[in-house]
Amino acid sequence: MHMADALVSPAVAVTMYAASAAAAGVSLVQLHKEEAAAPELAKKKLPTMAVMSALVFAGQMINYTIPGTGSSGHLCGGMLLSAILGPWAGFLSMIVILAIQALFFADGGLLALGANVWNMAFYGCFVGYFLIYRPLMQGKLLSGKGRTKLVLASVLGCVVTLQLGAFSVVVETSLSGITALPFGAFAALMQPIHLAIGLVEGLITAAVLCFVYEARPELLWGTDESTQRQKARFSLKKTVAILAVLTVWIGGGLSLFASANPDGLEWSMEKVAGTTELDAKGAAYQKAADIQEWTALLPDYAFKNSESMAGTSFSGVAGAAVVVAVCVGGCYLFKFFGKNQKHE
Repeated sequence: MHMADALVSPAVAVTMYAASAAAAGVSLVQLHKEEAAAPELAKKKLPTMAVMSALVFAGQMINYTIPGTGSSGHLCGGMLLSAILGPWAGFLSMIVILAIQALFFADGGLLALGANVWNMAFYGCFVGYFLIYRPLMQGKLLSGKGRTKLVLASVLGCVVTLQLGAFSVVVETSLSGITALPFGAFAALMQPIHLAIGLVEGLITAAVLCFVYEARPELLWGTDESTQRQKARFSLKKTVAILAVLTVWIGGGLSLFASANPDGLEWSMEKVAGTTELDAKGAAYQKAADIQEWTALLPDYAFKNSESMAGTSFSGVAGAAVVVAVCVGGCYLFKFFGKNQKHE
């Protein structure tokens, strides 16, 4: 669902940057308050934040085929991060992931970055968490075991938030008025294809959360006391190590088998306009393109001017490492989770 610059006008781009920046500012403030209110939980968050952000980055490299459509989808990850890190840290982690993708891999436009943060992070981290995940996990809306709640919350949350994200793409594109993508026809394709993509993402999210529920249940953010009392199978270090190995395996190995089909956005654009190669002229677009050309060391997750599969593997591992470095550096810069503590 990464939007290219050619889909948004400068006015819409600036508006979405402002909206996303406002949400980021609120997240920074709330995360400081959250850390002060629960310092013991906060001490565990830095390694978890780093490895989960890297895992989502690697997961977004895997496009999975949507049968019978000729399209594919990939993980967004907002729901997954918020369920483990909380909505504030989850949203900030998504900003890191999407910014690194745009700058180093030319995945998503630089001008459209604010819109991509809103579409792919805001809904999953805030709408999905506060309106779906937390009520289902904490309340009495659903009886039964934690795994049942996790699966339902994950699937329902991912479906709803991807529908909202897909609709926002349509609205932002239509308001920009610089493409031949009529609102009705574009929406009629974007919504159903992202319904299917959301269902798959929901199952992937549920699988990861169920592992965490079994391995280290207190890492699930904002769950009820019965979940917190669930006996842990692994230490925190072992749980983080397993997730780190999974990240390397996905980014360095599984990424080689990603679907070559266009993702839901590209598929919808091609069905409506007959092409995904849209071109927007203007100084803002040229400047953004120039910056990306300079910063994108591994464009399209590959070595420049090379079709070697090694470039994909290297991109997955190196990108995940950069995400970890930026998350850790950002936490120290903003003085989050600064105190160290030994864990069992």
